[in-house]
Order: sequence, then C-alpha cells, then structure tokens
Amino acid sequence: MRVFAFVGPSGTGKSYRAQMVAGEHNISYIIDDGLLVKDNQVIAGESAKKAPTKIETVKHAIFIDKQERENMQKAIKKYKPESILILGTSDGMVAKIAENLKLPKIEKTIYIQEVATENEMNTAQTIRRTQGKHVIPVPTFEIKKDFSGYILDPLQIFKSKGNGKKPYISEKSIIRPTFSYLGNFTISDTVFRQMIEYIAKKTEGIARVARTRIENVEEGPSIYIEVVVYYGYTVIEVLQEFKAKCIKEIEKLTTMGIQKITVIAKSIEVRREE
Repeated sequence: MRVFAFVGPSGTGKSYRAQMVAGEHNISYIIDDGLLVKDNQVIAGESAKKAPTKIETVKHAIFIDKQERENMQKAIKKYKPESILILGTSDGMVAKIAENLKLPKIEKTIYIQEVATENEMNTAQTIRRTQGKHVIPVPTFEIKKDFSGYILDPLQIFKSKGNGKKPYISEKSIIRPTFSYLGNFTISDTVFRQMIEYIAKKTEGIARVARTRIENVEEGPSIYIEVVVYYGYTVIEVLQEFKAKCIKEIEKLTTMGIQKITVIAKSIEVRREE
C-alpha cells in the first residue's frame, strides 16, 4: 500500500481540497478526522468533529481509542486500498495516524501551500474562526446520522483543471462541530408527526396513529408513538417493522439521529370490508 499525506494548519482548507489532491495522485481512499472515505462515500469510522472538545477531536483523529483504531484497521484490511491519503495538521500528526493504524511509512507529503494561495488559506481560517464551519469531504447524505442536528448545508464544487483534463466535481458537507456550535437546527413536531403518519399508512397492519409525543433536543429526537393495529396481525411483528421504518425514514429525511423511539399498540381494530 502506498501512503500519502496532505498536511496544513487547521482551517486552511485541507478537507475542501482533499478529493482534488487525491484525484491528482490517483488515490481513491482518504483518512480525514477519523473517517475512511472512498469516492465520496464514508465506508468506515466516526467523524472526530462530533467530539465535544478540541482535545477529544485530536484523540479521535489520530485513533487513540483502541476500538476505533481496530475498526479502522479492519476496514483497511477489508478494502485493501492500493494507496491512501492521510489528512493532518502536521507531519507528526499524519505519521502518528499511520503508526497507530499500522500503515506503511508515508511515501510523499503534499502541503496545503502547494495547492492553495495565501489569500485562500486566510479566507478559510477566517470562516473557521468566526463562523465555526468545517468541511467534510463527502456528500451530506453520507453523514446525516453522524451529525444529528448540526449539519448546515451541502457544498457542490466544479472546477476545471485545464484544456483536455477531466474536470473536478465533488460534493462536500459544511458542518459546525459541537465544540464551536453557534446556532440551532430544528424541525417542528408537526413535521415529525406527518412523517410518522405517512410511514404508518405504508405499513401493513397499522390502522392509524393514535398519538405521538416528540422530545426534540440537540442530540436528536426521542419519539413516543401509540398506534392502532388491525386485527389478524402479529402485533409484535407489526410494531417492530413500523419502528424500524420510522428510524430509517426519519433519519434519512431530517438528518437527525433518533435517540429513542417507543412504539405501543394502543388498541386493536377490525378492518372494515371495502
């Protein structure tokens, strides 16, 4: 495996340019802030940007935790990348990541100054410092569950590399980590209820939703649902199916990870003949 590094101070635009640098060196796999990314898709890891403090962020990013380290090592063994690009804020940091993950020594290091102007880096740092915005080099839908409540927006990039060269197109996600959280992302309880009622209509055996209660906090919603089940169905199976659908669809549509969901059969109803 060939190992490359992309190094630059925090907030200078490494994640923003990671896929471009990887593409120019024919690298399909990127390690960035605890995530293993392949071709715009997160395939392993948990983002360090979820950590509550900057110190914890660094610990996640360099895989101090034994379980996180072993999970990433298993993923690398599974996918067997021919080459991989490690992002870090210093030579020491990327070397430590390679060491902790038992990767070969870094073959080549690309520095942010080689791919970004001084003005671009200063602008990126100003945005980081004043707005708390970070970029993750994957599409927003890839990280919705991991960033419950504080994804800001997707960022699409199209850049030409010159005549005859393949254009660089990618989608990234802008987020505010919890340690620099400057705003709220909320969805009304009515929206949750409407989604739950829609899912109920699409679930065989559910007659209707009798009651819902939503507790919406920064970490994600806790949901309590009472339903009426049609006579003739196995109640437990119907509730389990409905619960699984609610978790999947709500997380997909709202970007929020559900903290807890309770589904109770309030009553049984005989289906009327059409």
